[in-house]
Amino acid sequence: MYQKSALSAADVKKIMAAAEAEATQNGWAVSIAVVDDGGHLLAMQRLDKAAPISSHICVEKAKTSALGCRESKVYEDVINNGRVSFVTAPTLQGMLEGGVPVVVDGHCIAAVGVSGVKSSEDAQIAKAGIAALGL
Repeated sequence: MYQKSALSAADVKKIMAAAEAEATQNGWAVSIAVVDDGGHLLAMQRLDKAAPISSHICVEKAKTSALGCRESKVYEDVINNGRVSFVTAPTLQGMLEGGVPVVVDGHCIAAVGVSGVKSSEDAQIAKAGIAALGL
């Protein structure tokens, strides 16, 4: 039988606070989501002046990352490199850069998704949030 780690509520708060700090420091209006390994929402916040649609996109990026156990950018690259039929993949609706998995002992236990600025900046914010865990 396998055993795996899971985020505590305190861990989720650390991720959210660090991601918000990264966004605020750079003057970026974004939405931030944290999901568990099944893509279930643990937390979501839309910062001031973030576009309303970003609150939906950040959750989908996080879900895509968690369910695929990889950064959502991988899927964006697959599509951009010519495999456009991949847009029909079931359950994956956030196939844009900005979803980053939380990996512990080689297992994806959660993911963070960010939306609102350039995709590379979204990923930067997500990674700053995850870094707060000190993994």
